[in-house]
Amino acid sequence: MGYIQEFTRMVTEERNDRTKDLDILDTAELVARVQKEDFEVAQAVEKVIPEIAKAVDLIVLKLRAGGRLIYFGAGTSGRLGVLDATECHPTFGVDRNTVQACIAGGKEAMFASFETAEDNPELGEQDALALKISSKDAVLGITASGLTPYVLAALKVAHKEGAATIALVNNFDTPLHKLCDVTIAPLTGPEALTGSTRMKAGTAQKMVLNLVSTCSMVRLGKVYENLMVDLKPTNEKLRERATSIISLLGDVGRPIAEGALVASHDQCKTAILMIKRKMGRVQAEELIKRYDGSLRKALTAPPGESGVFKAVSE
Repeated sequence: MGYIQEFTRMVTEERNDRTKDLDILDTAELVARVQKEDFEVAQAVEKVIPEIAKAVDLIVLKLRAGGRLIYFGAGTSGRLGVLDATECHPTFGVDRNTVQACIAGGKEAMFASFETAEDNPELGEQDALALKISSKDAVLGITASGLTPYVLAALKVAHKEGAATIALVNNFDTPLHKLCDVTIAPLTGPEALTGSTRMKAGTAQKMVLNLVSTCSMVRLGKVYENLMVDLKPTNEKLRERATSIISLLGDVGRPIAEGALVASHDQCKTAILMIKRKMGRVQAEELIKRYDGSLRKALTAPPGESGVFKAVSE
C-alpha cells in the first residue's frame, strides 16, 4: 500500500488503485476519473437505510418529548452538521435550539481551517457540558474516521447523560460505534485523493444528514404530502413559496392566499386551515395543536370533535 500500517488501517485512508495516475491525466480525463468515484456514494448510503431509519425513529421520539437534536463534528464533518442544523429553522419552522450543531474550534472553524481543535477531547467535553445534554436529547457524532477525539469526548458525555446517541462514520468498527445506540456507516471506500474525506465520505455524510433531518421532520408533521408547510417566510423567496403552497392546498388564488398568510401571522398551516375549514386564526391554531402539528389530521378532523371547531362549523 505504500503507507505505514497505522495510516492504512482505515478504509478512508487507503490508496485507491483506480486513481494512481491522477497527475498525468489531461484535464477532461482527470475530472471524469475523479467524478466516476462519486457513483459509489449513493450505493453506500442505500446500504445503510435500515440504520438511518432507526436513527430517525430515535430522533423523532426525543423531539416529540421536547428534546433536541445536536450534531458534533470537526472539519468537513462539523461544517456539514452546522449546515444541516442551520437549514432546519427556515425549512421546517423548528426553533433554532431544537436542532443545533457544534464544530471543533467554534464559529471560526466554519470559515477557516482549525484542524488542531479536533484533536482536543477537552473541547468536545466542554461543548457537550455547556449544552447541558440530558436523556431528553438525541446526539449525533459525525466523523469519517470514527475516532476524532473532539467527537468521541462529546459523545461520551452524551452517553453518560443518557441521551440517544448516533454515529455517522465511514469506516468499520470504530471507537465511536461503542458509544452509540445506532451507527450509520456508509462505506465509500478509498478516496480519489488519498485521505481527502471531504470528497466521497463527505458527500455520503451530507446525503445521510439530509435524510436524517428531512425524514425526522416529515414524521413530526412538518411536511404535508411533499410540501414544507411549516416553513418560515423570512425572505421574498420563502414568502413566495409559502403563498404558492397556501394557494395550491387551499385551492384559492394568490391574492386570497397572500391575505391568509398575513392573517395567520405567517403560519402556513394555520392559513391553509383557515381557508379550507373556514376558521379563524385562533381556532385553526388550536386545532393544529390538538393534533400535534399534523395538518393532515387537522384537515380531516370530524367537526364535532372539538367544542371550538363545532361552534365555528355550526
